[in-house]
Amino acid sequence: MKGWKKPVVVLVLIATLGATVLAGCGRKKEDARLKIGILPIVDVLPIYVAQQNGYFEKEGIQVEPVLVKSAQERDTLMQTGQVDGEITDLVSVEMFDRKGVGLKAVLVAMEATPKEPVFRILASPGSGITSPAGLKGVPIGISKNTIIEYVTYRLLETAGLKDSEVSTTEVSAIPVRYELLMKGKIKAATLPEPLASGAVAGGARVIVDDTSRPEVSASLLAFSTKALSEKPKTVEKFLSAWLKAEEEINRHPDRYRGLLIEKGRVPKSVQESYRMPVFPGALVPTESQVKDVASWMKGKGLIQKEPRYGDVVDGSFLPER
Repeated sequence: MKGWKKPVVVLVLIATLGATVLAGCGRKKEDARLKIGILPIVDVLPIYVAQQNGYFEKEGIQVEPVLVKSAQERDTLMQTGQVDGEITDLVSVEMFDRKGVGLKAVLVAMEATPKEPVFRILASPGSGITSPAGLKGVPIGISKNTIIEYVTYRLLETAGLKDSEVSTTEVSAIPVRYELLMKGKIKAATLPEPLASGAVAGGARVIVDDTSRPEVSASLLAFSTKALSEKPKTVEKFLSAWLKAEEEINRHPDRYRGLLIEKGRVPKSVQESYRMPVFPGALVPTESQVKDVASWMKGKGLIQKEPRYGDVVDGSFLPER
């Protein structure tokens, strides 16, 4: 029987190796391509810096930014599976949860600080509106069911207005909202940077901005649960490249002013003076932020019940630092 031991071991090893090879052959290679829906706002700069500096290429992934004019257009692309991820907000993510479409926030792309606003509620030049009280009953140009609407109500609430005193009108495309405000066709609008700064330079008056409540303003990187399930390593590599781009911008902001002007649609009137944004790093929304957005949405009848934090946010794809 001694003579049989070695052949048996060899046969077992061969069988095991063969099974491993067959399993490897049957395993589908992860798709290393991502499409990301983006708006013409300053928050998008890291994706272009990562492209320009070859960070995505070094990670072995292919990233295609898909530029849209409105949050509705962006969300339609997500809902129809034409993009894997998007630069979005908590209102949109929680709306997707209501619809049964899986979308999770994996990173805070940009946030307001006590010194640097992201959103401003502005009165048009010549409107005569100089204070929050002057906005009572005045239709404010916004994008419905997005962070723009949420921020508008929260900031005016902080300024002393009741919800019943706030009036809004739908102007979904950000560039159109800006044009209507500057031409006086709407008396007020909520705008993101950098168009908000351009409006101020053109004579619009700041009524209130989110430096008073920075916790309500945060844009996010979010991915479909399908992409997170089928392309987890690709998403991790994307976030690694994005965060590397953030660090590069924060360290050398002037190198990327031209790129921001081109891709972030910085108005000519403020191109020389516009202050480069500081990106926040590896953060995800807090439970209190998710809860406040959900509470507001429930009060507006946009959702029936508040989602769980883990249904909205997933920080596990962030690289260890």
